Amino acid sequence: MNRFSWALALVGLLSPAAWATPPVASPYYVAKTYALGGPGVWDYLTFDSAAHRLFIARDDRVMVVDTDSGAVLREISGIKHAHGIALVPALHHAYITNGHGDDVSVVDLDTLATVGHIKVSGKNPDAVIYDKASGHVLAMNGDSNSISVIDPRQHKQLTTIALAGNPEFAGSDGNGNVYVNLEDKGELAHIDTKTNTVLQTWPLAPCEGPTGLALDRAHQRIFSVCANGWLIVTDATNGHQVAKVAVGKGPDAVAYDAATGTIYSPSRAGVLNIIRQIDADHYQAIAALPTMKSVRTLALDEAHHTVYLIGAKVAERGKPISGFTLFVVKPR
Repeated sequence: MNRFSWALALVGLLSPAAWATPPVASPYYVAKTYALGGPGVWDYLTFDSAAHRLFIARDDRVMVVDTDSGAVLREISGIKHAHGIALVPALHHAYITNGHGDDVSVVDLDTLATVGHIKVSGKNPDAVIYDKASGHVLAMNGDSNSISVIDPRQHKQLTTIALAGNPEFAGSDGNGNVYVNLEDKGELAHIDTKTNTVLQTWPLAPCEGPTGLALDRAHQRIFSVCANGWLIVTDATNGHQVAKVAVGKGPDAVAYDAATGTIYSPSRAGVLNIIRQIDADHYQAIAALPTMKSVRTLALDEAHHTVYLIGAKVAERGKPISGFTLFVVKPR
């Protein structure tokens, strides 16, 4: 269905004449679920498109799942409160942040064996990304208001970038610009990775607690999702807010599918909000797909427009995690 047809369908849902008609079906559905099980909290997911594998940060380990079968291929052990996983295919390495170890584990993507550790000077390295323009891995130090700049070829930290607040997720445009949400400030920092300096810091109001971040590189738009239930769209060229869309509260990730112009935001409330990009400055909510309470992070397979999400049936503070599940969401 094209964007114009979707717009007509949504107008129909809002009109009194349409109240007696069946609701428009979601354009996406939960195609499969896989019971992965096991103890431990979780954080970010990273999809390895070359090998069709999903890396899941799982506290004291990283689960590696075959996305074709849902089988657990391996559990990478020796991790100290895993947060994020960044892949550098050219080096055949993955980089895993150890929040309680203040270091980054280096994993061989061919053998899935840990081949080294890189110490960082910041506390609680959390989200981590690879910036292709500089060739550096960037670890967001959650308790130090800084970013550790790592040279993956030398296996060492080169420097740190001081921030005005607590960094959450970040994104690179591939041209030397990195954008990172500052969770405690409700702001967005723009970083030049050629000089490792902060160029600007922009407000994200009415956003509170920005977490997940994704980029539309073609239109130079930044998507930040917020704890208080907003998706904020920022113009990456000047920091101007161009749109805001209501989403479920408590998201911890967001993804953008450039081929379809679709944005996905999972929330702890148990829904996956699906938003259509009409153009660079206009957006339309098209579905709130039920998933499971506690589902808040995701990974996107852009080639097949498939979303991977994880959650647990029991995920309450003070109780053991149980019923850990992988959800596979596909377009109809």
